[in-house]
Formats: sequence, C-alpha cells, structure tokens
Amino acid sequence: MNDAPNSEVKLPDPVELSRAVAGIAERSQRLVSEFLAKQSGETPSSGMGDPFNIAGAFFEMTAKLMVDPTRLMQAQVTLWSDYMQLWQRTTERFLGAAKGTDLPSEPVIEAAKNDKRFKDPAWQDHAVFDFIKQSYLLSARFMQNTVRNVEGLDDKTAKKVDFYTRQFVDAMAPSNFVLTNPEVLRTTVESRGENLVKGLEHMLDDLERGKGQLSIKMTDTDAFKLGENIATTPGKVVFQNDLMQLIQYAPSTGKVRKRPLLIIPPWINKFYILDLKPKNSFIRWAVAQGHTVFVVSWVNPGGRLAEKSFEDYMDEGPFAALGAIEAATGETQVNVIGYCIGGTLLATMLAYMAKKGDRRFVSATFFTTMVDFAEAGELSVFIDEEQIQVIEDRMREKGYLEGGNMAGTFNMLRANDLIWSFVVNNYLLGKEPFPFDLLFWNSDATRMPYAMHSFYLRNMYQENRLVRPGGITIHGEPIDLTQIQTPIFILATKEDHIAPWKSSYAATQLYRGPVKFCLAGSGHVAGVVNPPDAQKYHYWTGTKLPKQPDAWFEAATQHPGSWWTEWDKWAQKFDGGLVAARQPGDGKLKPIEDAPGAYVKQRVG
Repeated sequence: MNDAPNSEVKLPDPVELSRAVAGIAERSQRLVSEFLAKQSGETPSSGMGDPFNIAGAFFEMTAKLMVDPTRLMQAQVTLWSDYMQLWQRTTERFLGAAKGTDLPSEPVIEAAKNDKRFKDPAWQDHAVFDFIKQSYLLSARFMQNTVRNVEGLDDKTAKKVDFYTRQFVDAMAPSNFVLTNPEVLRTTVESRGENLVKGLEHMLDDLERGKGQLSIKMTDTDAFKLGENIATTPGKVVFQNDLMQLIQYAPSTGKVRKRPLLIIPPWINKFYILDLKPKNSFIRWAVAQGHTVFVVSWVNPGGRLAEKSFEDYMDEGPFAALGAIEAATGETQVNVIGYCIGGTLLATMLAYMAKKGDRRFVSATFFTTMVDFAEAGELSVFIDEEQIQVIEDRMREKGYLEGGNMAGTFNMLRANDLIWSFVVNNYLLGKEPFPFDLLFWNSDATRMPYAMHSFYLRNMYQENRLVRPGGITIHGEPIDLTQIQTPIFILATKEDHIAPWKSSYAATQLYRGPVKFCLAGSGHVAGVVNPPDAQKYHYWTGTKLPKQPDAWFEAATQHPGSWWTEWDKWAQKFDGGLVAARQPGDGKLKPIEDAPGAYVKQRVG
C-alpha cells in the first residue's frame, strides 16, 4: 500500500507531548489558584469601568421591551421565517450534494465584505459551515435589531445596551470555537492537536504576563527595540522634567523652516506612533520637509505623580516646551500639533493663551481631537457616575489607572479585530503573533495619574464643560474656545472609533480664526499614519464649513493618497522662511541623551 501522503504528517513525540501536557497542567493549577486569590480581594474590572454596571441597563431595556410584546413577537416570527428559509435552502443543497451537484444556494444572509472572520472558503463552499455561519448571522441580527428598536430608553442606556449586546454577539461567533471553525479543525487534524497544546501554552503565558488577568499578546514584542528598529529618527533629548522629555530631531536638509514645529502626542499612548518604521514615520517625513521638529515624550507615571493635574500637564508639557524651544533655537514663535487628548490639552492651552494675550503659537493642527464631547462615540458607554467612581477608587488606591485598563477599553471598541482575531490565531491555531510595529505600539500601555485623569473624565467626557464659555477654569482664569484666533488645521478620520469625525468637525464652529478641515480615510491611527509613498486611502477637503458635518461632506472634494502633503502645503504659510539647519545642542540646551529617550522606554502593565 502506498502511504506516501501520510508520511508527510509528522506525529508528535509521545514523551515530549506527555511532558508538555504535564507542565501545562501544573502551570494551569498554579495560575488558577493565583487568579482566584487575586480576584477575592479586588474589584472586578472590564476595561475602564465596572462590568456589573451594565445589569441595570439591560434590566431597564427588558422592562421597556415587555411593554410592547407584539413588537418582540413580530421580531421572533421574522427570525423563525428566516430560519425556515435557511433550513430549506440547506436541505436543497444537501440533496444536490447527494446527486453530485453540491452548489452554494442563494444565501439568506451574507457577512459584510470586510468581515475577516468568514474569509476561509469553507464558510461558503461547505454546506455545514455555510449553515453555521448564516445561523449565527441571523441570530446576531435578531439580537441587535431587537435591542436597538426598544422605545423609551434614554440615549446613554440605549448605547450601553447596544454596545454590550454587540460584545456578546462578537464573542459567540462560530469562528471563535474549535468545532465550528473550519480552519482550526483542519489545523487540528493536520497537526494531531499540537496547535491546541501550543495555544494553551500561549494562554498560560498571557495569564502569567497579566498577573492573573488575560493579557492577549498581539505581536512579537521581541521583534522591536526602541531606537534600533522602531522610533529611529535621529535626535536628542534636550530638556526634561517630572512629566516629559523634550526631543529635538536632527535636520536632514541644509536649510530649515524658521519657526520650529512642536508635537504634543497623547499621554494615553506613547509618542512613537508618529515615529514607527522609517517608511511610515510622520516625524522623519516632517524633518525631511525642513521642519525643526520637537516632540513631547510623556513620562509613564507612577504613584509619586498621582496629584499631577491637567494644569500640570499643560505647564510642564507644552508651556515648558515653549521655553525650552526658545532656549534651543532662539525662536519665540512656534507651530504646534496636538494628537487626540494632546489636542484637547492644546485647545485648552490656546484658550488660556488667548485670555492672556500670549501668541507664541502661530498655527495649530489637531489630529483626531475632540473638544466637544456631546457625541463622544462608543467610549461614552464607559462614562457615567457609577463607572467613574469605580475608576476613581482604583486610581485613588494606587495613584494611577493601570495602562492595561485603558488598553482593554480601546480594544473592546474593535473586539473582532483586536481581541477575537488573536484568540483564534494564538489559542486555537497555536500560531505566534506576527511582528507588526503598530500593534507593538498598541500594546505599549501607559498609566494615567489620578488627579489629571479624573479631571479629564469628569470635565470633558461626562460634563462636556470645555465647549462651554467659562466652563473650565485654568489657573483661576475661565477660558473660552471661541476666543481662539490662531489659524487652525483640523484632521479627522472617517472610521475613527475613538474620536468620531463628526465630533471633531464640531470644533470648526467654535474657533474665531481661520479653520481648515480635512477628513482622511481609515481610523484613529491608520488614518493618521499614512505616508504619501504608500499611496493608501484618500482624503477630503472643502472650502466652506457649514454647521452640519454631513453638509460639509456632500460638498467636499475627494483626493487620492495621503493628507500629509495637504497639511504641509497649509503649514508653509506659517513657517517664517528658511534659515540654516539647526543641530540639537547648537543653542543653550545641551543634549541629555539620544532619542527616543528614557521615558518612552518605561513599559508597564
């Protein structure tokens, strides 16, 4: 008998396999014991908020749903009708297979074209998996439509119910289970189950790294090292204090623009999202366009900095940077970029400077920034009094919010991409995560000091005070965004799940000075990190700024490629001409260390 086909399948060594299983059993028992001991003394956590807070929302939804049982019955009848149709078409397909004509029938429901969970051909080609997929999609649609159509719920409760229903629906996808994922089944058979053994090892490693909490490894963290193959743009740290290091980048042109460029990144994440690999580094590209670039690198705070306030972040961040830039270059006027919460801080600072008559910022650019939090997107489901109190209790105990809590929250906003795809890859398929610079950055979490983060959550997200004239007081001065006359460039991204583009657009109606609004394709990160050479996505611009964002979009012009060149063309109006290139250390500030500096290398959970 010819057994060549089977000879290619390597059977696992039984001794090695038994040792691996024994080791896994021992580690599992120890980790479970540690996990239970840890949970007995701690408040359960899910992302930023309290998981039990959602019970009240679902109880209210159920009560409202029962008021109109006819609507629920109609939804159930529709679901039953869809299932009967699916059964009929699947039966016809099985009968066809028996006759040797197994052809996919017209689907009752189809997955979205960008749904990567069902990309394996077996989801369409195999009758059983096609049935499983469509059954799931019908049930998911029924559940989500049912909760969305409940009348009488207030907006916050409706959003919370919808969000957590989607979390449940995503978790129950057949792609997340061994016996209903065709790719996993094939791999299990071909590897004689080694994929599941390896996947369990990965899970135990993640539990150990998360100290009892499951911390899913998204990328090969050993593949990147700051300053060597990521965050490599040449420069020097020229100033530092408790909250930040200021990096000045070395020029790559003979002449540079007279006015320096200061970048204020978010402190929720690290600055090198703008300096990943050389080919997609915004910082390296800006230096190549002749900008003298300075970047704030925020510290990863511990308990010692618990009382650092929002005002402290302004004073020891951008204001300290302005003084340092003047010492380094002799320039008192600067162009500035604020990214996400760094942009929120910048807007607050501009309003305060307007009150004081301080005009050191000649132009200001905002990347995916909200200043009006009326429509804060799905992050708002984590912001109510009960959940904020839970967050404050955690921060009060340690002096900060753990970076993992924030990272978990952001990952929940895109659970299929940032949670379940890795569950399948790492645990079910037993594969090692792929080395990806953006995911390396995404997993490099940072902490939030108690005083600052509490102020931000309450005054911005919960009460939306920044947008109200006099709603926020800085150093005793009530501020007003409508008094800002600085020329402004606002960049939003069309698929942003953190700062929805229409919320970013709302700022166009606030500022008194000239405003240019640009909408980029993709999301909060990929839409920003989009170099011209990639020829990826596209962007929109418009000449008028109507009150409604939809009206702006209807009249906007679409352009191919990256918005970077559009921004630089706008920024040239404020560069002050050209001067000889400046090297870090030429002025009054002497280099402290090479970029990217020590602060950004602090990794915590």
